Amino acid sequence: MHENEISEKIIGAAIEVHRILGPGLLESVYEEALCHELTLRGIRFLRQQSVPIPFKGIILGTDLRLDLLVEEKVIVDLKAKETTNPIDRAKLLTYLRLSKKHLGLLINFHVVVLRDGIERIVNNLPE
Repeated sequence: MHENEISEKIIGAAIEVHRILGPGLLESVYEEALCHELTLRGIRFLRQQSVPIPFKGIILGTDLRLDLLVEEKVIVDLKAKETTNPIDRAKLLTYLRLSKKHLGLLINFHVVVLRDGIERIVNNLPE
């Protein structure tokens, strides 16, 4: 399945979570609910996936943690805050580069309409 197809499924699941729970809860609540919704839809994911960080010929002793890695292709970074900012987007792009993935979704549940809280971050996404 292509990254774009996967992202559509993730967005559909996130919209369902937001429709039921609404804004204003903790990020951890949305993460748990989204994981449950993905499971119900038969979408494979890893939660709090650890990714080693290479640096000048070594692997650093501290890994980075991805909120969700869906279908081994799409990184999902979840937020529950007033607004996302450029550092949130830059962080997700760094995660994409370090993990050699091509598409990430930054999903902020702290909005009235979830579509306003979703951003696609691309790292050399093949057609």
